[in-house]
Amino acid sequence: MSTSQQPDPRDRPARLTVGVVGAGRVGPALAASLQLAGHRPVAASGVSDASRRRAALLLPDVPLVTPAEVLQRADLVLLTVPDDALPDLVEGLAQTGAVRPGQLIVHTSGRYGARVLDPALRAGALPLALHPAMTFTGTPVDVQRLAGCSFGVTAPEELRLAAEALVIEMGGEPEWIAEDMRPLYHAALALGANHLVTLVAQSMELLRAAGVEAPDRMLGPLLGAALDNALRSGDAALTGPVARGDAGTVAAHVDQLRRHAPQTVAGYLAMARATADRALAHGLLKPELAEDLLGVLADGGHGTHGTEGAAG
Repeated sequence: MSTSQQPDPRDRPARLTVGVVGAGRVGPALAASLQLAGHRPVAASGVSDASRRRAALLLPDVPLVTPAEVLQRADLVLLTVPDDALPDLVEGLAQTGAVRPGQLIVHTSGRYGARVLDPALRAGALPLALHPAMTFTGTPVDVQRLAGCSFGVTAPEELRLAAEALVIEMGGEPEWIAEDMRPLYHAALALGANHLVTLVAQSMELLRAAGVEAPDRMLGPLLGAALDNALRSGDAALTGPVARGDAGTVAAHVDQLRRHAPQTVAGYLAMARATADRALAHGLLKPELAEDLLGVLADGGHGTHGTEGAAG
């Protein structure tokens, strides 16, 4: 095996000039990652003070210009704007003639595939949808987190290899997503990641209300183990009072939530019902215990199963 030192990618001649339209949390991190692979960021656009700070931190010495100027300067353009803003942005850039033939136009929306870039395609651009399945902070740690990060990739078949190569250069793992499956793919990620943050935040608030001084320290090992078990074993990792069929305990939970955090009751009941359905389907919840449990969930804890049942 050769022990010769590999050349630093930054020492190679740049292959593509890179521009970022929308210097939010995602765009500067992706551009910085492409820079490590030998490409050269040349322009970015950002309006807010936060966007300008992120660009200065992750892309120092890269000028902030208008979106049209970004397209004028870059061979590869990253459109990293909110989902709802993307269609109008693409249409506007195409109508103004900012899009050049042969230019790589990449968006990072999870919701959309490549078709949202059709106006740019008609102008001669090469459309790619590359969505990193990662949460971003807007700091340099994001570049490190891209190592091994999965990307949802959608592109015309003839551009598939180019799209996957860009993902690999950023340290990511390409995962092909069909055009018509993009909304479902994105819903799955939102269900797991976005709702997880809400659940954890609610759990920490309830622990503080219960007198726990460091809820993050208490939850860290528990949630880490639960996530690891879920990823390894799926539904077989289900545990807790719902999976066991402890109707009295669940009724006591709902009673306490109504008293101390009524805004969490609807979410608790919805997740408990979903958990019960999955536990039943996989043989974890015994049918003879499910009836009482489902009764509690159906009436929202107002039935005969109160705290007395929980104590028993």
